[in-house]
Amino acid sequence: MENVITDILNPGKFRIVLASQSPRRRELLSQLGLSFEVASKDVDESFPPHLHPADAARYIAERKAREFSGDWPDALVITADTIVTIDGQILGKPADAAAARGMLHRLSGRAHEVITAVAFSWQGQIHVFHETTEVRFRALATWEIEHYITNYRPFDKAGAYGIQEWIGMAAIETVTGSYTNVVGLPTARVYQELQRIAGVLLRA
Repeated sequence: MENVITDILNPGKFRIVLASQSPRRRELLSQLGLSFEVASKDVDESFPPHLHPADAARYIAERKAREFSGDWPDALVITADTIVTIDGQILGKPADAAAARGMLHRLSGRAHEVITAVAFSWQGQIHVFHETTEVRFRALATWEIEHYITNYRPFDKAGAYGIQEWIGMAAIETVTGSYTNVVGLPTARVYQELQRIAGVLLRA
């Protein structure tokens, strides 16, 4: 296993492409000590409405993988999708301040789930997995919600918040599960899956 880990960390032996526009995912992957390239393009993130939240995240991550895999046939391509869900309903990215306000009021004083699905594509194969984290907010004052929306404009974030921002520091009471999963990439699980797949590829 040590040799496999060394090969993952060696950019000359194992080519990884992170297909994501998210700066948070790029930062998380780099903090694992991995060398990787970045690719991005717009991909349709819609999904069939009947899907369970975890299945919806997996569906989108796999769709992204299929969009990118043909562009990088000699690399392992990583794609991901993060969703926030409460009461079985998916909270997407808010279209405006009113939508963000509604989402944050709904999350206030309650627990919700954050699901990140990750897809690895290589040599015509796609492997999808996901992690689920429970996050609980304390009750938020109206002024706190307004302060956050005005100063951080969380319109590019599922559920209208980023745990790494002010609201995460000031208002989240508990996180049960992977913290980095909430940021956008379950790094420990990603690293474990990379070890497994790299072992297969490097022995092929």
